Amino acid sequence: MLLFLGTILSCEDETKDVVDVKFDPNTTYTMKATDVVSLISDSGVTRYRLKAKDWLVYGKAEDPYWYFPEGIYVEKFDTLFNTDASIKADTAYYYDKRGLWELVGNVEIESLQGERFETSQLFWDQKKEQIYSSRYIRIEQEDKIVTGIGFESNQNMTQYKIFNSQGIFPVEEKATPRDTLVVAVSDSTKRIG
Repeated sequence: MLLFLGTILSCEDETKDVVDVKFDPNTTYTMKATDVVSLISDSGVTRYRLKAKDWLVYGKAEDPYWYFPEGIYVEKFDTLFNTDASIKADTAYYYDKRGLWELVGNVEIESLQGERFETSQLFWDQKKEQIYSSRYIRIEQEDKIVTGIGFESNQNMTQYKIFNSQGIFPVEEKATPRDTLVVAVSDSTKRIG
């Protein structure tokens, strides 16, 4: 019993140092993952693959978000795991509560129809099922290239409109070396008499 009382009394004499740590939930991440490769399923079937060098989660921020500072690459698969569509960007943000993706820098999208979209900033509102941008957009189709400033689309990129069209440029089929026959013709040798 004396030993027990001695232990209690000795604990009362200890000093505890308190370190004041400033924690800003808007700028301090709550999770970090590196070299991420994640498969995402829909109704039990693998439909997407996400790749990112760094994935930071700011889960305690006022507006919780994910941050991909080194870029992101996402592929959509068909039932045989062939790539149907893809998205790539230099930097990405995902705002969890709003269901909003923001892709920044060299954004490239390959749509289900094989069209290629390029812009410097793109938003994907998952709740509204809408994709939009106010920046320059270049859309490469099979037979033409369409450019403009600002656009909006459904999330499948099948129905879209460009707000300030800058032009439509037809794409000519280029001849490949196999399609071209080069014939060299030489002058006949002249005889000097």
